[in-house]
Formats: sequence, structure tokens, C-alpha cells
Amino acid sequence: MNLFDDLRALVLTALDAMEADGTLPPGLDRTAVTVEPPRDGTHGDMATNAAMVLAKPAGLPPRFIADALAQKLAADPRVVSADVAGPGFLNLRLAADLWQGLVRAALVAGDGFGRSTLGASRKVNVEFVSANPTGPMHVGHVRGAVFGDALARLLAFTGWDVTREYYINDGGAQVDVLARSAYERYREAHGLSPEIAEGLYPGDYLIEVGQDLKNTYGDRYLNAPEADWLQVFREFSTERMMDMIRADLASLGVTMDVYSSEKALYGTGKIEAAIETLRGMGLIYEGVLEPPKGKLPEDWEPREQTLFRSTAHGDDQDRPVQKSDGTWTYFAPDIAYHYDKVQRGFDALIDVLGADHGGYVKRMKAAVSALSNGRVPLDIKLIQLVKLWKNGEPFKMSKRAGTFVTLRDVVEQVGADVTRFVMLTRKNDAALDFDFAKVLEQSKDNPVFYVQYANARINSVLRKARDAGVAVDDTTLSAADLTGMTHPAELAMAKKIAEWPRLVEIASRSNEPHRVAFYLYELASDLHGLWNRGNDDASLRFVQDDPAITQAKIALARAVGVVICAGLGILGVKPVEEMR
Repeated sequence: MNLFDDLRALVLTALDAMEADGTLPPGLDRTAVTVEPPRDGTHGDMATNAAMVLAKPAGLPPRFIADALAQKLAADPRVVSADVAGPGFLNLRLAADLWQGLVRAALVAGDGFGRSTLGASRKVNVEFVSANPTGPMHVGHVRGAVFGDALARLLAFTGWDVTREYYINDGGAQVDVLARSAYERYREAHGLSPEIAEGLYPGDYLIEVGQDLKNTYGDRYLNAPEADWLQVFREFSTERMMDMIRADLASLGVTMDVYSSEKALYGTGKIEAAIETLRGMGLIYEGVLEPPKGKLPEDWEPREQTLFRSTAHGDDQDRPVQKSDGTWTYFAPDIAYHYDKVQRGFDALIDVLGADHGGYVKRMKAAVSALSNGRVPLDIKLIQLVKLWKNGEPFKMSKRAGTFVTLRDVVEQVGADVTRFVMLTRKNDAALDFDFAKVLEQSKDNPVFYVQYANARINSVLRKARDAGVAVDDTTLSAADLTGMTHPAELAMAKKIAEWPRLVEIASRSNEPHRVAFYLYELASDLHGLWNRGNDDASLRFVQDDPAITQAKIALARAVGVVICAGLGILGVKPVEEMR
């Protein structure tokens, strides 16, 4: 039940009537007509911009349209009043039974409240994490993993057919470095001193890999030349690292549907096929790039390369796909990988990348636009850095990892639920401070606690009512007489609940799951506010002497709980029923 959609439909019907009676000229484009909460809640329950956006194409003053529209809307029993404000905005006040019905609808729908068919079962691929398989996941990956998984849950909630995908970067030189690092631990497992030269991975996590290599191959490669063992150690170590990464993700509650390998693109003709497809479109040519802006690097020289004409699809310069020596640039396998996604039939693609990939956005969007003939949109979400703090000081590095704080360090310190919620308390492209002390505080300043405490309070009220012999199952509550729910504070609570279906669709359209976390904090704040008002006004307390009144009031609280649980589910956080 989306009241905002219902009221927009009412506005559009009224505009139809205005066209029919000649107040408005026919055929006006109403795409930009909206119904949304007013900026100032004292002005009304909902506001529409219809008069403002239709004034120019209709050739009429906005206030003239607003006045006429107000008369049409006021005739509907759902609308108590329709008031024109400013140059032509229209503020609506709605009947109390509309909000009471909203509470009932939330209880009847249960965990389906707010779900929608926005995605219409279209297929979307969300690629996220995609960390190099060279070690355990670090804190930077945590934020991307949480964001990507929450986004996937949000899209599924709004009717998309979602595939979560991890792209294994196992085709580059970093995997050779991993193999050489593992070889030193293999030597160590044989009682020799490892030579961890500069550039190798020093983390203790490779000690176990070295032991596994010894158990598998014995001393076969101990004195062998690198050419004999490099490929074997690459594959062995990469698989062990991916086992570790899968376990890291599982500890955070993240499960991938698909793991794709960069290495699998080489020697299979997939890169060549993607480039040839672009060539057939006239988008591949031999040319020389313009010199970089600013100071030229000492080793820069103009040379002919194979270029992708990405400027034809919105990029600011063309991009090399093959070097003058015939080897592929890093961009070429990425093109092939995304071409593979397009060929798999996805209707939309989303890449979740670190903030250092900002220069990658335009070129990749251009490639997908070209390869899908503009059919498949690609949205790239950049994830900013996370700064870790503890007791006012930067958090120390992990000995196990060698150079960074691992995902496991974070989860073991505060738990997966707290980690996930906190990682979504800022928009993805804004830096985030993660203070280990503050995220465990039991205060209003800690959004995780504040939302969970609201849910725990709701459950405590349910338990108290049950102990008093009052039936508070959802079926009973949905049939309760809610006509007495007319206090402004209670109606304000119902109005906040009404925003949930709209909020979910907005978050889904913009691929912004942080909006859910923000909304849950606001909803929890309203619940706590109503609870505290009950300390001074006994009529607002959820448990009353009259069972029927108790059921009506608890119906409102339980509706809040329905939304909190749904929202936490999207964030991948388990609701807490009792605070300890």
C-alpha cells in the first residue's frame, strides 16, 4: 500500500476532469507531477507540484490551476483540505481513517509491506567486492561487501531478479607475486628461512598455505626453478585465497551467486570476440592518443595503439585496448567480461568499486553502451574509504595480514550486524569513520543501538500485553478498532510508516541502500518520542486497562516493528527482540 501513489493517482484523475471540462488544455505531459511529503509537516500531510509543472505548457498561471485542482481534490472523502501555498504548490490534509487503514495494511502485509513490482522481474547483475585473491579481505572491502549485498537485497525487495557476482582478478601480475610469496612459506614449511623480499606479501596467513603446499607436493619444488612451480603455485594459492575470501564474506552474511575469473578470459577468444564486435561497429581503430594534460612523464612518447572510440558513447577521450607490442591493456578483459554479462541477458548492470576507480567509470559505461546498443544501463557505485578508530586513536594494523586491518578483525570486535549497519550510515561516496567504542555505545548517537532498541521496546510491549491476557497476534491486531487513534503524535507515527513503501522505491531507483538506514533511524526516533510522551500522558501508553484500546495502540507499535524488521532485513541485520 503506497499512499503517495494512491494520492498521485487521485491528482491525475482530477487533472483528467479539468481537461474534460476545459479548465486545462488536453494532452499535457504529466510525467513530472509528484505527490510527496511537504518540507514543513505543519503545512499538511502531502503536497503536489502539479500546478507548478503544468503552468507553462498550459499557458495558465500556476495559482489558477492550483485553485481549480484544490476544488476537485477537496471533493474526495480522503482529502480533509487542499490549500494553495506560495506561487502554486498544493498542500493536502488527509482523513484520519486513511492513516488508521495504513496501520492495518502494514499488519496484514507483514514482511511484504513495502515490497513492490518496480523491478518487474527484470534481471540485474550486482558485481561487488571483487578483491584481488592475494589475501584476506581488509576493512575497505567490508564497506563494499555490505553495500553490494544490501543493494542486492533492496533490489530483490522491489521486484528485481538479482544475481550477486564476484569477479576474481586472477589474470594479473599480482597473482605471480602471491605465488612467489607462497613459495617462501613453502620453503619455511620445510624448515628453511623464508626470504620475504620487498614487494612480496608478508602476512602470516600464507604460513598455512605453505604447509598445505608441502603436504600436497612434498619437496618436489623445493629446489626447482621458478618456471616449474610458478603456475602450479599460482593456481593452488589463488584457490586457497578464494576459500579464505568466501569464509570472510560468510562471516559478514554475504553469499555470492556467481564467481567469474579474469584468467578464464585469456586464451579463450573472449577478449578478441568483444573487441571484434566493437570493431564491427566502427569503434576500434589504430591511432595515437593525445599527451596527458599537465607535466608529461619522462617516459611518455607518442605511439600508435589500438583504441576504442569511447567518445562516441559519452567518454571524454578514446581508450587503448591493445598496446603497440600486441598485449592487451587492463581495459580489454574488462570489456570482454562486461560483454559476457550483456550476453547472459541481464537488463541492468551495477558495479561496486573502490573510490580509486573513478577514472574507470566513463570508459566502462561507454563500452557497455556500445556492446548492448544502449539497451543495458551500467551504474557504477564508488565506495569511499573507511577510517578506523578506537579510544580516539587510529586502529592498529593486523599482524596476521601484515599491512592492513582485516574484515575478520572488524567482525570479531563488534559483530556482523553492527558492522553492516554502521557501514550503511553514510552514502557510499562519502568517507566513513568507524569508531569501535562508539558503535557499541548504548545511546541515541549510535544508530544501530537506537533502531534495535526501538524494536526491543515494541517486543517488550507485546510481551507485557500477552502477560495481561491480551491477544496481540498480527491477525487480531489488524482487526482492532483503530478509530480512536486520532492523537497527533499517533497519527504522526502512522504517517512515518506510510513513507516506507515510497522510500524503498526511491532507494531502489537510485541504488542507494543507505536511505533505508537513515529512514530506520528516523522511524525509531519517532517511536522513542511517542514512548517518552507516554511517560507524561497516560493516554499515549501502549498498554491500557481496556484490552480493546490496548490492541489498537499496540497495533500501531507492531506496525512500526513490521517496518523495522523489513528494513533491517534489507540491510542484512538481524532484529533484536530484547536488549541485554
